[in-house]
Amino acid sequence: MSNEIILEIQNLTVSFDNNKVIDNLDFSVRKGDVIAIVGPNGAGKSVLFKTILGLVPYLGKIKWMTGLKISYVPQRFNVEKDFPITVKEFLRLKSKNYGNIMSALESVGLKKEDQDEHHLEHHLLNQRMGWLSGGQLQRVLVAWAILDSPDVLLFDEPTTGIDVGGEETIYNLLKKLNDETALTILVISHALNIVYKYANNVLCLNKEKLCFGPPSDVLDRQALVKLYGDEAGFYAHEHKN
Repeated sequence: MSNEIILEIQNLTVSFDNNKVIDNLDFSVRKGDVIAIVGPNGAGKSVLFKTILGLVPYLGKIKWMTGLKISYVPQRFNVEKDFPITVKEFLRLKSKNYGNIMSALESVGLKKEDQDEHHLEHHLLNQRMGWLSGGQLQRVLVAWAILDSPDVLLFDEPTTGIDVGGEETIYNLLKKLNDETALTILVISHALNIVYKYANNVLCLNKEKLCFGPPSDVLDRQALVKLYGDEAGFYAHEHKN
């Protein structure tokens, strides 16, 4: 783990119509970090991602290291069934290298080792994006995110719509990329078992920072009650499982 800070956030405040969505937030990200961001619905998690990507006005300081390549997978990516773009055309918007596309699809479990390219062309690549199932679409988005070998990945609930086995495939891939290339990952997740297994730090967010640090150190019962209130018992039980 590097001590090199690639993102520093100080006194970050975001408001919509005089309503504070994020209040005076401070934290930093080091190269190679895997940081999970947890909190209830409406806590400002997705807004935080949009803000650090420069999509939302804010007060405070957001300082990225220069020259970083950043990929982002949003929580929801709705594609109309009749929208005329195939999976191949979508992926080629980011990379024209067919070998890289095949490798990315295999990494997310969409291409099996024993499948030939003709089978993949017919059953996936030539399909319209709007015809994919929720799980297929999410995997394609993750493949798209890793195509150009980014330095930082921002994932907003990256396994939404994917079954448990597929979820494990995606997170194991992210862990492998992190181990091999020091890829920095910020991920929003409701699954505390995922947080404990893959993140070296967790940011507890409910409009303001409630905790930050290694999950085993900061995600205690008190922190869960602050985050989730009456639902804290459910999340504590989920972690034990």
